[in-house]
Parts: sequence; C-alpha cells; structure tokens
Amino acid sequence: MRTHKPLVWLPACHRHLDLADPGVYTVLADRYAGAVTAFGLQPVLFPMAGATDVPDLLPMVDGVLLTGSPSNVEATRFGGAALASDLLDPRRDALTMALVPAAIAAGTPLLGVCRGLQEMNVALGGTLHQELHIEPGLLDHREPDDEELEVQFAVRHEVRLEPGSAFAQWAGGTKAQVNSLHGQGIKRLGEGLVPEALAPDGLVEGVRVAAAHAFAYGVQWHPEWQHESNPFYARTLQAFAQACTEHCRRRDGSSSR
Repeated sequence: MRTHKPLVWLPACHRHLDLADPGVYTVLADRYAGAVTAFGLQPVLFPMAGATDVPDLLPMVDGVLLTGSPSNVEATRFGGAALASDLLDPRRDALTMALVPAAIAAGTPLLGVCRGLQEMNVALGGTLHQELHIEPGLLDHREPDDEELEVQFAVRHEVRLEPGSAFAQWAGGTKAQVNSLHGQGIKRLGEGLVPEALAPDGLVEGVRVAAAHAFAYGVQWHPEWQHESNPFYARTLQAFAQACTEHCRRRDGSSSR
C-alpha cells in the first residue's frame, strides 16, 4: 500500500502585494502551513482553483483547512452591501462557498479558522455582522493592529464551551482563553451549524456541523498561533490531524483494491 503524509488543502488568498506589478499574488501565511506540517500533514495549494474545480480536486486531499485572512467575506454573499473599508477577495469567496458544502458532503475533514469559520457560516446560508465593534452589546473583537504580532495574537477573552462537546474535551473544561483578531462575526447561524463556543458577549465563536460524517468544526480564534505552548490549540489541531490521517488511510485502502 502506498503511504504518504495526509494532504490538506489550504485555499489561498489573492492580493496585490507590489504596486509596481499590476498582477495579483497568491499568498498563504506560513503559520497555517507550519501548523499543518507540525502535526504530520502535508499542506497543498491549488492556486488557480475555482468552484468548478472542486469535484476534481477534493477527492485528491484528506482534509480542508480554511485559513484566516485580512480580507472579509463579501457582504453580497449574505444579502448585505459591501463597506467602503472592506478588503475583499472574490476569488477566494467563490471557491470556498463551493468547497464547504462539498467537503461536508464528501466526509472530508474540515476546519475553519477565523475567516474560515465565517466562510462556513455563509456557505451554509448564515449571515455575518460586518462591524462587530459598532453593534450594541457586542465587544470590539479586533486586534491592536499597530502592535507587534505577539501582542495582536495575545489572549483577549474567555469562551464558554458546551459541556460534553469536543471543544470542552480539547480544553479540558467548559472555559478557555483565546485570541481575537476579527471585525466580522456570526449573526445568523448557517443551516446545520451547532454553536458550541460563545464569547462573553454571546457571539458564536465555535461551531460543529451537526450532520457531518467526519470532523467538521469552525473556530473564530487562531489555534495555529503558538500551538506548541497552548494545549487547547494543540488538541484542536491534533484532532483535525487525526481525522485527516484516518481519511488518508481509507483513501489509500480504497485506491489499492
């Protein structure tokens, strides 16, 4: 039987990085690829993939990690109007809106992080608050963007975890401290999403997909950041990695027959 590291698809972002170059760059923050690699997985990118490519590409991988990003999910995707201040990535939106339901239907392990959680929610018919900091009763969940990364990604608030949930198992209890680096947030939950982690203001920050046949969770915080020193983050990623490894074994077993 052929053996290899489980392959995890990380949808990339598309941005203009060089004002002297009119072309768009395909980018991925190293911390996501590094975290995937640290848990024995192989990150893969399909830079030019679009929604129509999902049926061909998804069977090639053993998991999908939807990363965070400076860009927002475009509000027109959930019935809103784009803000003048929005940094958008329509190519990524088009891909992930198709990739989320396809991964769930195929039983491919899925983990959404920050923007990835929001993509899961919108892809399943939910909506987002576009600016949490102006919503009555909600906290300002944004990072201090003029500080060093260690400060931006520092623990910001507690989340309450559903007793008996996977989140509570990973955290070793029903409360955990997490970082917070987002302006958008879940307003109306997408179909089939179960809220299992709540911020102090009641914002849903952790979900599972109720009808999924494999690992399918989304988190608003960033478990990839310094997971080596944070048992909660590490156990979350380890659970995802284990699900991807099991998927890889099944995929290799079926292809060797």
